[in-house]
Amino acid sequence: MAHLFGAGHDSDAFLIAWTVPEMASTLLIEDAMALLMVPAFSHALARRASARAGLTRRQARAQDPVRLLVGATLPRLVLLLAVVAAVLVAAAPAVVAVLAPGLPDPALAVECTRLTALTVLSFGIAGYFSAALRAHRSFLPPAAIYVSYNIGIIATMVTLHSLWGVRAAAAGVAVGGLLMALVQLPAFIRHVGFGPPRARRAAAPRSQRDRDRPTLIAFGVIAPVILFAVFRQSQVLVERFLAASLPSGAISHLNYAQKVAQMPMVLSLMICTVTFPVVAQAMAGGERDKARRRVERDLALASLAVLMGTALVIGYAPQIIQVLFERGAFTHDDTLATASVMRVYGLGLLGHCLVGALSRPFFSTARPTWFPALAMGAGLLVNIVAGAFAVRWWGTYGIAAANAAGISTAAVLLLTGLGPRIIAIHVRRVAVSIGRLAVAAVAACATGWIAGPMIPDPLLSAGLGCLLVPAMFGATGMAIRALEVTALPGQISQFTQRFRNAR
Repeated sequence: MAHLFGAGHDSDAFLIAWTVPEMASTLLIEDAMALLMVPAFSHALARRASARAGLTRRQARAQDPVRLLVGATLPRLVLLLAVVAAVLVAAAPAVVAVLAPGLPDPALAVECTRLTALTVLSFGIAGYFSAALRAHRSFLPPAAIYVSYNIGIIATMVTLHSLWGVRAAAAGVAVGGLLMALVQLPAFIRHVGFGPPRARRAAAPRSQRDRDRPTLIAFGVIAPVILFAVFRQSQVLVERFLAASLPSGAISHLNYAQKVAQMPMVLSLMICTVTFPVVAQAMAGGERDKARRRVERDLALASLAVLMGTALVIGYAPQIIQVLFERGAFTHDDTLATASVMRVYGLGLLGHCLVGALSRPFFSTARPTWFPALAMGAGLLVNIVAGAFAVRWWGTYGIAAANAAGISTAAVLLLTGLGPRIIAIHVRRVAVSIGRLAVAAVAACATGWIAGPMIPDPLLSAGLGCLLVPAMFGATGMAIRALEVTALPGQISQFTQRFRNAR
């Protein structure tokens, strides 16, 4: 994108249209769908063994709680999402007017939005498959969805950009969305399967239907999950809305900065993604102490990963952006503007990580709670108010700082609210642990900020930073006795030994 379209009117128009798949991804893949359906499938799996007792193989297959769940929810989901996608295609001009009212020429953004709106259907199916497979502890096909997505985008964009311009990128988003669903389909059929016909579901014993009813009506209690996901993703809507009135390229600078800065957060949340089914099944089985230990360990490991990554992306922001983007239509001025914004975004990375990690235990229970949505709503309010004031004086920097303030507010509320409501974690101990890691991150960041400009070649500088920053982070963590850092060598040794034993 940076090479072909730089940071200007065309890239801004595409990014306005990209708001639709970004919102759809949050709702239908990463947050709402996963937070709803992973526990639903986990609970169904927990009941599967007892449901099969005394039944023939054919009867067990017909009355399998997992297949009953699929048969009751997937067709309705597909129909609903197809209608929503059609409405978005028809209402694209109104959507662009709402998302970016200050955009000088919205026609290109409208055309791109009509193409990206198709992802509402494909993302929904891909997210459903992903949630089901993750509950079955099958992680490779869900991990391949964004690889497929990017292949579709890049291949279409490279092939058609000379004919369609930035519309080729929007068409690539639609193609990539289709590939996300197709890459998981064989594994979904093998591990999960599709639900039995309605007539066979009706023939199941009444007691079985009664036990399955809480799962089958899961879509009737999705409001807390949906609202949480919408509030979380609305930070991007606020960002694009406020930046639409700034000079051309502002939206693009914010987007490039955000996408790179959030990479450490994405990597850190892999831990919670893999362990989410474990927490959900522990909650379903009444093993709250096991769930508490798992959540506390996840918070510590995720914080360690995200803070080390934060130190790197803040300390070496100009070098990272220059290596990644400065070529073709992306100029050195774009590099400086994007790097400066990325450093401000980095202040909120810990908040983004904690919100992602802490929201999962809230939604691991059979019935979702409203607290995460309220906490995220409070954070969004801080983001809106702070951004509206800050953009007048600091432009894109004010928007990024408001984002960091809003997500940090939501993270603090979720951390303090988890214990009294869901799992009695030791909030003070967790906060002290994160605080020590933050001290280590500040020391590592300062070291990188000073050392980065000393080496003129950006690639060499960033490469050495990947060694220098973790080394300083580890040394500082050892010095202040941050438990996660001091225990890391032993954990690595245990993992290595287990791997050797497994081989």
